[in-house]
Amino acid sequence: MKFTLATLVITSAAAFSPSAFNGQTVSHSAASSSALSMKYKVAVVGGGPSGACAAEIFAQEKNIDTVLFERKLDNAKPCGGAIPLCMVGEFDLPESVVDRKVRKMNLISPTGVEVNIGDTLQPDEYIGMCRREILDKHLRDRAFEFGAECVNGLVTSIDVPADHKTSEKQYTLHYQQYEEGSSAGVPKTMNVDMIVGADGANSRVAKAMDAGQYNFAIAFQERIKISDEKMAFYEEMAEMYVGDDVSPDFYGWVFPKYDHVGVGTGTVVNRPAIKQYQKAIRDRAGSKIEGGKIIKVEAHPIPEHYRPRRVQGRIALVGDAAGYVTKCSGEGIYFAAKSGRMAAEELVKLMKNGSRLPTQAEIENTYIKQYDAQYGPTYFVLDALQKVFYVNNGAREAFVELCNSKYVQQVTFDSYLYKRVQGNNPLDDLKLLGETIGCLIKGYSIAKPDAEFSNPVESQKRI
Repeated sequence: MKFTLATLVITSAAAFSPSAFNGQTVSHSAASSSALSMKYKVAVVGGGPSGACAAEIFAQEKNIDTVLFERKLDNAKPCGGAIPLCMVGEFDLPESVVDRKVRKMNLISPTGVEVNIGDTLQPDEYIGMCRREILDKHLRDRAFEFGAECVNGLVTSIDVPADHKTSEKQYTLHYQQYEEGSSAGVPKTMNVDMIVGADGANSRVAKAMDAGQYNFAIAFQERIKISDEKMAFYEEMAEMYVGDDVSPDFYGWVFPKYDHVGVGTGTVVNRPAIKQYQKAIRDRAGSKIEGGKIIKVEAHPIPEHYRPRRVQGRIALVGDAAGYVTKCSGEGIYFAAKSGRMAAEELVKLMKNGSRLPTQAEIENTYIKQYDAQYGPTYFVLDALQKVFYVNNGAREAFVELCNSKYVQQVTFDSYLYKRVQGNNPLDDLKLLGETIGCLIKGYSIAKPDAEFSNPVESQKRI
């Protein structure tokens, strides 16, 4: 709470009236005293796309104090870095944020069959490739320009009042604050009225609010500097490799960056073998990256589904902390930014110019309900596709062959670029069903069996 000097002068006499000592709890509602000037404080924990976009919206409401916590302001988060075209316009991203504009995708099957897709794209359509250290900084700086307070700190724990769902008691954040040039943090605390958890898959906010656990993938990526001649191949090209050698349930990739390529893979079902799969994707890329120098090695968890509870009291989760990563494609950047912005917009509306605090039911009936209505179908479809086409080498062969279809390419790119589930031509959809069955039969007949593995302990781990 912040009090102006004028308020202190005007209310000094009233402060010592008998009613001031009657033992009643003071409400946080700004309407509780017409003479009292206060601001609610919102803590956004995490400075990636979800946290930065949430802080930007809160900071534009001048009757709310916005604090953004981020441990590493120069952090290069491990990430493939692909963003859809709609995000560039929707989030007003400058050209400097997009390293490469991918207009072609090369798909390689387990037996080495290659299908090049991208002919259906219009001249002004592309998939943006970015480095997270550039994108995240741009989004954070915009929030700071609007007035969000920057805390270079790591939130280590949160005191959550037992009755926070029915009261307006504040939350207490315990964090380590870091100064430039120092690796040692200074322990501090801060009281806040509302928290947005944007702190990734290993979210401390999620743990504090008892959001529940989720299954997760491990993504592993190496940034590899290759020669200019080899880099020319990836000028507008990204590659996607499928096969149980690179992943038993996902895919391997070669994505172009500013002056290097990101080469990586991921898996849920066999996480202990991630380095084995990483070696395989390097081998599959072969001469295209031969002689390259590994300049950075990255690994991070990716959520496989929503958290069981995304809102508790006045704490809401967004981005990876909430579980907003799609199956099949593993995409999370757009959904992180969108969920952060959507949550903040709805919370600001509910707070009515900073005059009140929202309830859990109100947050669930606005932010959560709207997000699920808008993007639930996308998650459902991609989950189904992964269960059909990533289960074994036969299905992977079928997946690559199906991508020869111009209709499949059109639907796939339109769905990805504009974040709308496409495919509303009944005749073409019926034809596609027949082609899918045919491709699956053929794929199963030519594919080698998947290698067997077992990890009964690790496979049960959740975060």
